[in-house]
Amino acid sequence: MPELDALRGLFLVWMALTHLPTRFSELVNQPFGFVSSAEGFVFLSALLVARLYIRQAMVDGQGLRVKLWRRALKIYGYHVILLALAFTVAARLAVVTHRTALLNLLDFYFAHPAVAVLGSLLLIYCPPLLDILPLYVIFLAATPLLLSAALRYGWSRVITGSLIIWTLAQFGLRSFINSSLVHLTHLPIPLQEAGAFNLFSWQWVWIAGLWIGAKSAEGPLPLRRIPGWVTALCAVICAFFIGVRHGWLGPHLTVQVLGMYLDKWNIGALRMVNLLALAVVFYWLRKPVLRLVAVEPFLTLGKASLEVFFAHIIFVFIGLALLYGEVTELEGYPAALLVTVTLSGMTLVAVREVRRQKEKLHAKPEIPQSMPPPAASIKQFAE
Repeated sequence: MPELDALRGLFLVWMALTHLPTRFSELVNQPFGFVSSAEGFVFLSALLVARLYIRQAMVDGQGLRVKLWRRALKIYGYHVILLALAFTVAARLAVVTHRTALLNLLDFYFAHPAVAVLGSLLLIYCPPLLDILPLYVIFLAATPLLLSAALRYGWSRVITGSLIIWTLAQFGLRSFINSSLVHLTHLPIPLQEAGAFNLFSWQWVWIAGLWIGAKSAEGPLPLRRIPGWVTALCAVICAFFIGVRHGWLGPHLTVQVLGMYLDKWNIGALRMVNLLALAVVFYWLRKPVLRLVAVEPFLTLGKASLEVFFAHIIFVFIGLALLYGEVTELEGYPAALLVTVTLSGMTLVAVREVRRQKEKLHAKPEIPQSMPPPAASIKQFAE
């Protein structure tokens, strides 16, 4: 399904434009209500993982654990490289040039270097911009257990447990866990330095993606059964949140008034409603939308998502290094040049990685495959 790769590529471009310190960030930051590229990327990644590996989870759980844990270790390796660059090159540049943006990004590291280094390796300390990959590492490492639990106990119990954890996350679960980790490791890392993403809220997005991915591999999606009037209601809900996001509905319905209910990092209750409504509307519009995005360079970018994500962080650091004094974002030609160089660099990285993957695939000797098991649906196999 190349259109899913294209959609993931679109999310990467959206993410890059949001993170780069330019005026473009204001234009692309949550334009469709209270939904960002991060939710879309996490959800789609989980969907693809479940779609690819749900069958293996049934017949070879141990092999699946090895495969996904190896993938998680690879992502962790990329995260460590980014940390090394941040703590050396970016930190040195910040000190020498007094770049405020970089100094603020690494302020805890400058104050407590030893604690920051050890805490970052343990995924407890996560500087801004470097807090997404730890989330992905943890979710991917937990996926074999989640798929096994879903096959054994059913998706309804897994989803119920996920929603319970999300609810507890709205009432301080993360703060309690962070305090326990600080006490256990003796690393004085405050909660605000543990990354913007609340792991216990965002796990809901990952598990929802796993559920949809597993169901899509089995047969018709649950969204097919949604009545037309529900889809229409979801469209109205999406329009409402777009109005709130852009301040069109008056002074009593604004981001400031609704506050934590729309919070991105904790996925507040109203943001959850927005996400669910948009998912239903997007599914209804999926054919024209996927045809629209299934073009280059999105197709290639999505096939090398990890490497492209890594590259976009490097360009964001370069953009932050270009800021000086009280300037918080680039404008005019510098901004256009940074965006152009970033997107071109991401594309070149993707092309190189896709070419390398093809060469690696063609280099493998052809080994006769054993006969597949008798045809049976996943549901029948699980039963």
